[in-house]
Amino acid sequence: MDESAHIVICDDEPDIRDTLSEYLTRRGFDVSCAADGVELRQLVDQAPVDVVILDINMPGEDGLSLARFLRERGDIAIIMLTASGDVVDRIIGLEMGADDYLAKPVDLRELQARIKAVLRRGAAPASSRSSAARPADAQAVKFGKCTLDLAAYKLFDAEGSEIAITAMEFSLLKVFADNAGRVLNRDQLLEQAHDRNWDPFDRSIDIRISRLRRKIEVDPSKPEVIKTVRGIGYRFTPSSD
Repeated sequence: MDESAHIVICDDEPDIRDTLSEYLTRRGFDVSCAADGVELRQLVDQAPVDVVILDINMPGEDGLSLARFLRERGDIAIIMLTASGDVVDRIIGLEMGADDYLAKPVDLRELQARIKAVLRRGAAPASSRSSAARPADAQAVKFGKCTLDLAAYKLFDAEGSEIAITAMEFSLLKVFADNAGRVLNRDQLLEQAHDRNWDPFDRSIDIRISRLRRKIEVDPSKPEVIKTVRGIGYRFTPSSD
């Protein structure tokens, strides 16, 4: 799957674009580069994209605005590049729907590992995707007013319309589906959802669960599907119907 994945690098620094592009191309990825938001939007409109490596701080349209644009596309994974130690940028990036983040200067082997991780969590490469109908019961899990299709990596509302979710959001829902009724702490969620040892930035789980609740709960302020177990973590309570 990695070999056919289309990666777009969006950064205003030519040296960074050239270095990342050369490294990832040598490892079998199909790589395109964008110097700003205008070029990124053009690339996304021209061809299917699997992962965007997106710098937060760029002149013109910044990475946070572009993350919002990409998130509306639904299936594109986002790895944000942040200034070293800038926790505020990381939190805002996650709230905008980023799947992962890396601090500059970028470790190339770590970047490759992060790309492979978001590809594992996501669906098939964009070049081979086809539209999916509402899931069959055998592959469906009810999350409140929504239905998760485990085979197509998609979330549907009560009317059968698709709801855009990130690869990480799908991964979290799948972890909850696999552990229905069990209380999972943040470390367990990080480990199972990311499928790797990740710096336990606990706040990222809380942010993503808050985003998921806005999509699946009838009343996100009073969650009944993904419940908080105070002092421990979260528990998924399957729909009774």
